[in-house]
Amino acid sequence: MRDNQNPARANNHAVETIDLSKKFGDFTAVDEVNITVHRGEIFGFLGPNGAGKTTTMRMLMGLLQPTSGSATILGFDIVTQKAEVHQRIGYVSQRFSLYNDLTVVENLNFFGGTYGVRGQHMEERREEILNMAGLAGREEELTKNLSGGWRQRLALGCAILHQPELLFLDEPTAGVDPISRRDFWDLLYSLSNQGHTIFVTTHYMDEAEHCNRMAFIQHGRLVALGSPEQIKLEKMQGQVMEIDCAAPDRAMGIMRESGLFLEVSLYGALIHVVAEEVASYKPQVKKLLNKEDIEVRSMQLIAPSLEDVFIASVTQKPGVA
Repeated sequence: MRDNQNPARANNHAVETIDLSKKFGDFTAVDEVNITVHRGEIFGFLGPNGAGKTTTMRMLMGLLQPTSGSATILGFDIVTQKAEVHQRIGYVSQRFSLYNDLTVVENLNFFGGTYGVRGQHMEERREEILNMAGLAGREEELTKNLSGGWRQRLALGCAILHQPELLFLDEPTAGVDPISRRDFWDLLYSLSNQGHTIFVTTHYMDEAEHCNRMAFIQHGRLVALGSPEQIKLEKMQGQVMEIDCAAPDRAMGIMRESGLFLEVSLYGALIHVVAEEVASYKPQVKKLLNKEDIEVRSMQLIAPSLEDVFIASVTQKPGVA
């Protein structure tokens, strides 16, 4: 079926799932997940290890058969139209899937051939990718000699040689230094502005803040879906108070043992505690810490970060949204 004869291609959905589920024996890895990703947006998919992120992504790419439910990628069914899906997607794994003993240009040539990009078109795309990734002049360098940040750029370049409409990125910046992460995300913003849709998993909350929309998954079920601001507004239970004190590790243990708070987390040298009307607990916090000879420098009510909301959502009991 040609694209312009496919009614689903006319909508604005790059990804759409309906009760998408996957079971392995008696274990439910993905439980009736419903998400819609709009064309041209950067969509973040977040969750702790084992939450169901990778299983969901593998189903969406047509690599794993759903147990029940359905999904479409750019209007094509992930089960019955796998070939159409594969032609239109790109994938960057956490390990980049590059060949270390090939040069930069040899990797590009190899992946270009795999995707069916050849001849003059391949030459033009190779030049575009080298310039986009900042690798022009390093064509003959062995891939194994590149730093993590440059390997990351090369992997992205290899994944978009065939100009896919949708990119799946699985923890693409894991183990990469902050400056390289920022530069990589600048490339993603550029691709999004050019009309590419990007579906990305990440553990970095500062990255997630820059997604257009996102979903949190826990125990195979969605616990939040929306823009970062929408999720912070709708899904944060209670208020957040930031505590600056001496011996924060020991203080955090005391706060948890007190049973006063819904959540207690350490953010560098600061402690975040969550509760309804959390500011009312200041006298009790000061008394508990002073009793243990821990100096309290300041306590202030702050707006919840996405990390606060994420921690709160993933510590909920299964099935609670």
